[in-house]
Amino acid sequence: MTDTPVSTSSTTATGNETLTLAVEIKKYDAGALISFLQERGLGLDLDDENIIRKEKIRGIDFLDMTKQDFQEYGMKGGPAMRLVKFARDCKDKKLRAFSTYRSLKEVLEKYDLASEGTEIIPLFTPQIHEIPEDNKHLEQCMADIKLRLKSYGTLVLTSLESMRNEYVSTILHTALRIAEDATKKKFIMKPEYEIIGDESSGRVDYAVKESEELIRVTEDKVQQKLTEGFAQNIKQLESSFQTNKRKRKRDEDYFDYLYGVVTSARDWHFLLYSPGEILQASKAPFSIEFTEEALVENSEEDKTLRKGVKKVLSIIIGLLEDRACVEDKSERKRARIEKYRSKK
Repeated sequence: MTDTPVSTSSTTATGNETLTLAVEIKKYDAGALISFLQERGLGLDLDDENIIRKEKIRGIDFLDMTKQDFQEYGMKGGPAMRLVKFARDCKDKKLRAFSTYRSLKEVLEKYDLASEGTEIIPLFTPQIHEIPEDNKHLEQCMADIKLRLKSYGTLVLTSLESMRNEYVSTILHTALRIAEDATKKKFIMKPEYEIIGDESSGRVDYAVKESEELIRVTEDKVQQKLTEGFAQNIKQLESSFQTNKRKRKRDEDYFDYLYGVVTSARDWHFLLYSPGEILQASKAPFSIEFTEEALVENSEEDKTLRKGVKKVLSIIIGLLEDRACVEDKSERKRARIEKYRSKK
């Protein structure tokens, strides 16, 4: 996946319902172009990539190059032909912006789920990480949250998105630090992370990666637009899965799964995506009450705030531990998904 900034989650490139893949590629520098081509399974080797890098071929150049152009730079006929054909396909390939998916019913039809509501999505039982009360990262998280409560006051549905995002970011960073301590792995959080799938593209509010593998995608939504958040997050998970699959060597038995999060800062919903299947952790949200009254130490509101934060953190960390430590074997991943399916 490329880290090159391209578009926002609300206005993919032009803000239109669809755009050609070429519009995105034109904005790539040589490094981003190489990363993008690596994901497409074109069979390029290091020599081919070095030619693109040495000649400083940007995305806008790539789209107009001919087989002869590539060969004059020293590339063999095979990869030159594949690149030219791929560039031609990119000019015709239409991608739909994530932000244009507003009907959950439309998205769920692909999974044989006929409803505009989230209640029809089957359940899974998430892995939970138990957090000690004296955990240093938890204590820092609570302190940071209370600093914001002093400045912003009680979080309500009409609160600004930028305000809600500060709470979301604090919780996510805390989850990563605790997960790193537990797994001894390095996690990276990337805000406004671009994903280009086979049929959709755009940015997710946050993406968490371990090495090169996408771990989790989040989409920030207020309660009134919850079904839109689910629809867009599902499409983001589909596109992320497609990107991960392109990075792997060809494998007919390829199987993977990803976790998604839809949150308004107060309410948190967790999704599990695997090929042809979407599951949720609960029909009701896991909620955190950000109220000014919680600033009173040891008050009921303070205890409620801490309980909500711990619960959400324990789920996020559990998902990260599971996804980062899963064995890289298709049959084992399938067995894991089967284990997590709820029997409710």
